[in-house]
Amino acid sequence: MSPAPFPYKLVATDLDGTLLRGDDTVSERTREALAAATAAGAAHIIVTGRAVPWTRGVLDDLGYKGIAVCGQGAQIYDAGAHRLLTSVTLDRQLAGLALSKIEAEVGPLALAASRDGLDGDVLFGPGYQVQEGLPAVYLEDTAAVWTAPLTKLYIQHPELDDDTLVKAARETVGALVDIVMAGPGIVEILPLGLTKATGLSLAARRLGVKAAETIAFGDMPNDIPMFGWAGHGVAMANAHAELKAVADEMTTSHEEDGIAVVLERLLGAA
Repeated sequence: MSPAPFPYKLVATDLDGTLLRGDDTVSERTREALAAATAAGAAHIIVTGRAVPWTRGVLDDLGYKGIAVCGQGAQIYDAGAHRLLTSVTLDRQLAGLALSKIEAEVGPLALAASRDGLDGDVLFGPGYQVQEGLPAVYLEDTAAVWTAPLTKLYIQHPELDDDTLVKAARETVGALVDIVMAGPGIVEILPLGLTKATGLSLAARRLGVKAAETIAFGDMPNDIPMFGWAGHGVAMANAHAELKAVADEMTTSHEEDGIAVVLERLLGAA
């Protein structure tokens, strides 16, 4: 008896901690499972907090030619054509106000920022710890951050952990901007109402796919809106507790081919 048809028209995957292993590679097993899902008629969309300049190399390595949702939903990127389809920027005056209010509450913060555009630099100031292996430009004087359009700000506190910083920031400026945790040491200030679900819904509309026809994979609290939008949300074993709490299903970790485990089962190949 032949296996049942693949039940989803769209597979949405986060990058870090989900599709990518700790060494920033994608396993052959996961590549094959995604290829099998697309051969069965599903589209694959990468949905990442990384802006396009920090995503493009991964997409090129995968041979990815479709639409990617980058920058926490701010950017819809056509990887095949190497062009931005949409881009949402952060109001710099509002972001500066939010930053000052957060610092008044918790003390000085280390700051980084992602500039808008296909080649927008990530700028970081004194004390900010950039994820190893990702290109960024150091600024001794962070006043230069505000001189060009931005996609997002990143903040780090010298003492508070990520969860505590997010909670304090949301309580202080949650009516002005959105605050999300995208990974260890990655707390972001975004335009109010912008989420991965915003970008994914726009990309899905371009593909003619509905939310109920989508399965999404993720690992961090910034994936919660995406899980809320998609028909089925799968959290990796290494996921943050907040995401696990809203997931429809748990799989193995990003180091143990968690995406492939689920896709193979759905394809009838496991």
